[in-house]
Amino acid sequence: MSMIGEYARLTPAELERAVADPGWALEFIEELIDAEMDEPGASQPRCLDIGKAWDALALMLRRIGFPVDIVHGEEGIPGADDWGYGPPRYLTPEQVRAAAAALAGTPSDVLGRDVTAADLARADLYPGIAEDEAEQWVKYVIHHYQTLVPFFEAASRDGDAMMIWLD
Repeated sequence: MSMIGEYARLTPAELERAVADPGWALEFIEELIDAEMDEPGASQPRCLDIGKAWDALALMLRRIGFPVDIVHGEEGIPGADDWGYGPPRYLTPEQVRAAAAALAGTPSDVLGRDVTAADLARADLYPGIAEDEAEQWVKYVIHHYQTLVPFFEAASRDGDAMMIWLD
């Protein structure tokens, strides 16, 4: 079993309902994921996963002083159940806009700059990155980072919030 970083775009009204009723949010997002699996290649997906890149991505973003926690979310949901590896968290539309602007201003080569194999191995990241795997992991993380940029851009443009969790 793997720990996968998951994202779902929600309208402000959907976010309000999700915060008030976390059980509804889980069912609603599962339906979104199922619908997108039935229609692969949707031009504006509402759901995204970044595989196992989440922990190394969080490290790389912290190293560059990224202003929004796009890996774990900024806001908790009171009373939310565990969605896999803890309860979901979220970003408000304002936080999504700030994140999208920061993503647009942070080229992927900046993200991996000066990250050494020793840094990744020493950080004790999930899923456990050995020094001899570090170069591949940096490429893996950058690939997923590059998928987050347009995802957040579209969410920002549409005024969406973002639900984030580990599954």
